[in-house]
Amino acid sequence: MSGGKSLLMKGGLKASSASEEISAYLGKETVFEGKMTFEGVFRLDGRLDGEIFESGILIIGETAHVRGKIGVNTLVVNGVVEGEAIVKERTEIHATGRLIGTLTTPVLTVNEGGILDGTCRMQTPSADAEEPQGSFPSGNAIPLPVSE
Repeated sequence: MSGGKSLLMKGGLKASSASEEISAYLGKETVFEGKMTFEGVFRLDGRLDGEIFESGILIIGETAHVRGKIGVNTLVVNGVVEGEAIVKERTEIHATGRLIGTLTTPVLTVNEGGILDGTCRMQTPSADAEEPQGSFPSGNAIPLPVSE
């Protein structure tokens, strides 16, 4: 599925304004365990086991592997994400990207070759939190089988 404008173009980040540049970066040789918070644009090319929260754009590079929980405004996946992602604005899974687990996002773009293997709820996280546990979600939720 495509048609929306991509935040990550070949050759770099296409920011909506000149003030939005990468404010934090972890290279491909980096391994981080724990809880991380950031503001602005954060690019990850290494490995992270834990949690990433705050506002902004999280770019998962082709060499990155994230295992844990993510809570951001915008998520761009070019590498591997395993776990739970709660995204407030939009999620993009590019051709080399894999998201395995649970995704809550109001807008989802999966490019040809990109993989979403898990459960996706296409609604805002605030609406998701108001639903009683155990009920079938209203809206456009599609449960997907999870491979092991």
